[in-house]
Amino acid sequence: MDEVIRRFVILGHVQGVYFRHSTRLEAGKLGLRGFARNLADGSVEVIAQGPASSVERLREWLGRGPAQARVDEVRDLEADVGSSLPDGFHTL
Repeated sequence: MDEVIRRFVILGHVQGVYFRHSTRLEAGKLGLRGFARNLADGSVEVIAQGPASSVERLREWLGRGPAQARVDEVRDLEADVGSSLPDGFHTL
């Protein structure tokens, strides 16, 4: 099983609509480690670590987000967080 760490930045109407909380729940179902946090520009950043297939499933979910959100774009960027994240998935 290939473990990967990926960083996503989600753009659109994604703050104030339970995006981070919903992401935490979805990542938990997928058994991922990492975190979701709001950024000052109104986007949400997600760092996810786990099996490549599970991280890809989260990425697909991020493209939709919770019902209240409007996702315009999901940017898939280099993750520069070291080799491992703590257990569990957190909101910051």
